[in-house]
Amino acid sequence: MKNQNVIWKFQNLDCPFVATAIHNGNMVSRQAAEMMALSQSGRLREEDPFTGRMVDFAKNHIIVRTSRFEVDLNRPRDKAIYLKPEDAWGLKVWKEKPSQQIIEHSLQFWDGFYAEVQRLFSQLKSRVKRFVVFDIHSYNHRRESPDGPAADAELNPDVNVGTGTMERARWASIVEAVLADLRAFDFLGRGLDVRENVKFRGGWFANWIHQTFPESACVLCIEFKKFWMDEWTGRPDQQQLEAIRSALQLAADCAIEELSKSGKS
Repeated sequence: MKNQNVIWKFQNLDCPFVATAIHNGNMVSRQAAEMMALSQSGRLREEDPFTGRMVDFAKNHIIVRTSRFEVDLNRPRDKAIYLKPEDAWGLKVWKEKPSQQIIEHSLQFWDGFYAEVQRLFSQLKSRVKRFVVFDIHSYNHRRESPDGPAADAELNPDVNVGTGTMERARWASIVEAVLADLRAFDFLGRGLDVRENVKFRGGWFANWIHQTFPESACVLCIEFKKFWMDEWTGRPDQQQLEAIRSALQLAADCAIEELSKSGKS
């Protein structure tokens, strides 16, 4: 059964492409909110706000509204709830350990999400055989303070494409095409620094998709450094946000074309 805290849009099952934003959300249930020590603004810093806008161009997309601080869909089930500060970048998430009722409610959401993804992707596989997924995220690079120095650009590219959960050789032509397309994109008069597996290699969601659909799914975990927003206030630069959306749309078209050319659709 679909949950209202996730936007599921699968408008064209003949299109072999899905875009997801599973860390987009900032919502928490009333019961969880009462137990949380972390403020909404504190949660927002580690969430991926506006990634839903980055993916809604896709005819098939998934946008999660629930905060990762209630349940993290990019972690395995037994680690999906941040019970200790070391689970959450040292942040104290809860006033005290959440009740079993809250934990079970959150894990039911995790279970329902993965069951629905499996159902939808199985339908997609039956129609197109093979498909590409853009798993979109963002990451912080000014952790010290709002006016502090940015993290070393050598270790923090504008765009990190994580391919560590896939059988790279199987999908090499698609990966290389997407990397090239993102690098070539005219991003408001400059080029983006796009690299592979520098900052992130991909999380549980991509790993699960590849395990569940090993010969069908090519998942690229695309992380945007938060150069396009103020990571402390949560305010985006709308022009840059829309440019990112356009870059992803062109990269998606490129991935679909390459999938077709390589005989993988």
